[in-house]
Amino acid sequence: MITKEDTTKISDIDVHTVRKDIKNIHLGVYPPNGRVRVAVPLKTTDEKIKLLVLSKMAWIKRQKAQFQKQERESKREYVSGESHFFMGKRYLLNVAYLDAKPKIVINQKSHIDMYVRPKTSLKKREDLMNDFYRSELKKQIPALIEKWEKLTGIKVKEFRIKKMKTKWGSCTPEHKRVWLNLELAKKPLHCLEYVLVHEITHLVEKNHTEKFKLLMDSFMPQWKHIKAELNQSKLGYSKWDLQDK
Repeated sequence: MITKEDTTKISDIDVHTVRKDIKNIHLGVYPPNGRVRVAVPLKTTDEKIKLLVLSKMAWIKRQKAQFQKQERESKREYVSGESHFFMGKRYLLNVAYLDAKPKIVINQKSHIDMYVRPKTSLKKREDLMNDFYRSELKKQIPALIEKWEKLTGIKVKEFRIKKMKTKWGSCTPEHKRVWLNLELAKKPLHCLEYVLVHEITHLVEKNHTEKFKLLMDSFMPQWKHIKAELNQSKLGYSKWDLQDK
């Protein structure tokens, strides 16, 4: 796919513009600091982009303000006494050393016990925690998909989990595939469920049209409240690459 990228200043805001072979214009404001990105068809003029951004300026500023005040996790060191979240609950990490296969165990709903070999690196501890999160999500998601396939009448052929920097989920309608952000393992179960329903709905309605919103209202009437809760929750630590993944 041919792409052309540049950054321009519109009303004192830097706007990253990506021109590529698409049909519709997509405007987004991304964490951690409210970076503005607009993806447009290749032949879109600078004037049309400027008019679009100016017409959405009030919304852009609200989104940027929200990111500025949003809580952020500090970099995790994976040491005893550190706070970690799982399914919306806060746990204290307890690191124990033993010469055996590393593992993680939830202990009495208050602690996460991490068993590792002596001198295990920070990177390997982080990988172990992410593997735990991934494993737990894989236990939760199939039953949720089965539930919402019945309620929506929409079939999902496959789901996958990956770390995402700017989205809670995505989908590939032509393959009936849903992608979910690994960070959802830290959030309450109803947040995971909302993102899943959101992406399932996108399998039949690709964009955020009025039809999409009506479908979401019928499937999950409280979805807007859950969306707001999720978007206001603490952001996970990240280096936040400049490019979208």
